[in-house]
Amino acid sequence: MTVTVVPTLKMVAAAAGVSKSTVSRVINDSPSVTPEAVAAVSAAIERLGYTPNRAARSLVSRRTQTLALVIPEKTATFFTDPYFASVIQGAAMRVSQTDFTLALLISAGSEDKTRRYLRTGSVDGALVLSHHSDDRSYAHLDDALPLVFGGRPMSAEGSLPCYVDVDNVEAAATVTRRLVAAGRARIATITGPADMGVGVDRLTGWRRALAEAGQADDLVEHGDFSPASGGEAARRLLARGVPFDGLFVASAQMAAGALAVLREHGLVVPRDLGVVTVDDNYYAQSSVPPLTTVRQPTLEVGRTMVDVLIGLVEGRPVERVTILETEVVPRGSE
Repeated sequence: MTVTVVPTLKMVAAAAGVSKSTVSRVINDSPSVTPEAVAAVSAAIERLGYTPNRAARSLVSRRTQTLALVIPEKTATFFTDPYFASVIQGAAMRVSQTDFTLALLISAGSEDKTRRYLRTGSVDGALVLSHHSDDRSYAHLDDALPLVFGGRPMSAEGSLPCYVDVDNVEAAATVTRRLVAAGRARIATITGPADMGVGVDRLTGWRRALAEAGQADDLVEHGDFSPASGGEAARRLLARGVPFDGLFVASAQMAAGALAVLREHGLVVPRDLGVVTVDDNYYAQSSVPPLTTVRQPTLEVGRTMVDVLIGLVEGRPVERVTILETEVVPRGSE
């Protein structure tokens, strides 16, 4: 017979080398605890899988009827990225049709606190957008509560949690092929962060299209999906001194920043080079010229994430991976 040991506050205190009262203060976010104590207690909680017994307030259903939506990004990024607004709108619309409520958590810089909160039983499950593989990762929490990710999470721990996404590899390959078809013979890319599935997948798609065309794939610069990072990456590409006549940018925001730098250098799109991207938002539509892009069903991403999460909370069978369809929007920028 296997006996499961439920971690206790006393066990956490022993593992962290602090008193039980210190553990309690850390859990309750007391400002009187030293950073060293917070780090030690947080590590012990993660290692032991300890969950404070706040869920006991709902002994019958053991549910709070609350879902968390976690954004592991800075507030400035959250408020300027149209992707977040659209996915959250879709999620909120779907939640409004249920008995659940939605709590938004912007967690950059407070990941330990957010992870502790998610383990307390204060919510029934969590949606996670913009997932990273570094200290902003939440993938390992799927043993503590139901989780659904928006976008393929990167995890070094084996099996991946549930996620809803588009085929980012094929999206990038499809628009890059349009550059090839337009006769572009040296195609560069500005791709996303290497610690995000979307960044890795769109880079893979660009490389796939160039391999099919027999072109070199060495003109790569990384950004963080912001307009400023797109501009900085474009400057680095131009500074290499290697001519290129095509550019795939992994997000419309970065493409807007890149276009401004290209104009500074006297380059005209599409006369001198073709530019394509992903995301059919304000940045792709209002850029000069408007950009050929790939439209993602962002509202549907949010709605589907909620449906999958509620299914997990209620113990129903769900699709662990949901890939939604995209659509190419041609505007002649290639």
